[in-house]
Amino acid sequence: MIGKFFKALWHGLNFSRRLVLNIIFFIIIVAALIAAFSGKDEITVSENSVLRLNLNGYLVEELTYIDPLDAALQDLSESNDQPHEILLDDVLEVINRARKDDRIQVLWLDLENLYGGHLDKLEVIAQAIDEFKSAGKKVIAHGSYYSQSQYYLASHADSISLHPYGAVKIQGFASYPLYFKDALDKLKVTQHIFRVGTYKSAIEPLIRNDMSDAAKEANRLWLGELWQQYKHEVAEARPFGLDNFDETLNDYEMKIQAVQGDFAQYALNNRWVDELKTDQQLHNEFIELVGLDKRGKTFNHISFDEYLEMIKPPVQFENPVTEKVAVIVARGTIVDGKQKAGKIGGDSTAALLKKARLNDKVKAVVLRIDSGGGSMFASETIRNEILAIKAAGKPVVASMGSVAASGGYWIAASTNEIWAAPSTITGSIGVFGAILTFENSLKELGIYSDGVSTTELNSMSLTRGIDKQIVDIYQLSVENSYDKFISLVAKERNMTKEAVDKVAQGRVWTATQAKEFGLIDNLGYKKDAIEAAAKLANLDFYEVITIEQELSEKEQLLRELFGSAMVKSALAGFAPTPSIVKLANGYLSPITSQVEQNLELLNQFNDPNGTYVRCLVCEVSF
Repeated sequence: MIGKFFKALWHGLNFSRRLVLNIIFFIIIVAALIAAFSGKDEITVSENSVLRLNLNGYLVEELTYIDPLDAALQDLSESNDQPHEILLDDVLEVINRARKDDRIQVLWLDLENLYGGHLDKLEVIAQAIDEFKSAGKKVIAHGSYYSQSQYYLASHADSISLHPYGAVKIQGFASYPLYFKDALDKLKVTQHIFRVGTYKSAIEPLIRNDMSDAAKEANRLWLGELWQQYKHEVAEARPFGLDNFDETLNDYEMKIQAVQGDFAQYALNNRWVDELKTDQQLHNEFIELVGLDKRGKTFNHISFDEYLEMIKPPVQFENPVTEKVAVIVARGTIVDGKQKAGKIGGDSTAALLKKARLNDKVKAVVLRIDSGGGSMFASETIRNEILAIKAAGKPVVASMGSVAASGGYWIAASTNEIWAAPSTITGSIGVFGAILTFENSLKELGIYSDGVSTTELNSMSLTRGIDKQIVDIYQLSVENSYDKFISLVAKERNMTKEAVDKVAQGRVWTATQAKEFGLIDNLGYKKDAIEAAAKLANLDFYEVITIEQELSEKEQLLRELFGSAMVKSALAGFAPTPSIVKLANGYLSPITSQVEQNLELLNQFNDPNGTYVRCLVCEVSF
């Protein structure tokens, strides 16, 4: 009787769960269809308009693939499982088109929901903002709070205002990974670590509880270089002196005491901002600049998403006659096999490169790299296809984004030229292997593994551990892989192995430092790499195309249905109000996301030989 009761209860709960999900799905479909086919909300730009650059999410080179329906459900439930992402090229396209649009008179930098972006991405957006200003148009930044990334862009505005109760947070760059040695010891997990390189600190979180002195030495160098770049570029944009940046707690405390703890007044006194202003005062300023709209209530304006939807054609058409430079983005961890956008699959990225090789109209290729590396085998799979493109007579240029280190450098090494932004993090030429076994963990639970094998080679097991001789064999393999890595770099960069080894050993560099050692050819951005590729292919007139993974007809339909600004606006009306749970998640998310990233990284260790070229410390807090 009790069993029947619980069985009936379970069926009831399961039915209720499915019913709720179906109701939510039905609401989404109805809202999407109404918004998609309604003619009332057609997006237009009025004369004398303000473009509101309200960026929401992280700046990325390539959008991580998310099922369109899942994305809509997350928006509806305000889930934080998948952080929003903003495609860098979309931001540049919007600003550049608005610069030439006579209807747009003012660019409003509304950056409060910009989560961040590496310095290389901020630099090219800042360049676009400066070009917008050079067209005789005004740029205004306003916010209640400015993070370091947000302020970098705001510094290029004609004026920066801050809410009287707001703050500016400029605190430098840092790298503070989580370390798991004690946790793994308490769980009785046995660690078998194989590595080469004095500075190869990628594996340190598993074998230490703190950062080694060698890692600290190396990290201080490249972080310090990034910080100097940030300070010089912001100081030049404002302009003010480098002494405006507070780097000691004593200086900071003294200035805060002088304003009696008023962070907004501190920002004003320190010339971070030009004035303190409420949202209502900003609203009145825009009315003075561009006048009232037809209703006489506010000013004409259009949001980033709306303007992007208006200028971006739903389907990209290629000129079948024009010769082309193909851009292929390699973003994320490098893993074996086929992967969706947001990760670099050895097979899937090689397939994109092959598509460029077999396209007779493609005369040159730019590989845009934003990766800290991963599987050595997958990296070599990609590099082999690069060699095939070069053998077909087509030049390949590597364009390094935020990070192109370890495996990211491996796949760049054999290209005709390597370009990188001054702030690109690269190098980390080193190799490691890691195998975690759980024989002692299972023993604590009273679980054992035993049996027989026809050879001693089949004795290794995650449940039984690894023989010492197997450990020695793996270490030899890792050392051999390191030799292959530095030999590859020496050959492709016309350096001796000794010279490569001197700047390798897993050490991380910024691009400005790497250029001095001969690891890269030129400092520049993606557009510079495209021009270089066209020059190598002797192209005067060409079209730039992006080769990316194609969506199925179903995925494309759902993306178009749920991806428009009108549909998003309609769905937002169904979103629940913020809850205590969401508030708690906001406080805990920096910790939980770090843990999740480390666990996800372990899950991505799928190299068939267990050998990895991966940089963990390349993740930096901006």
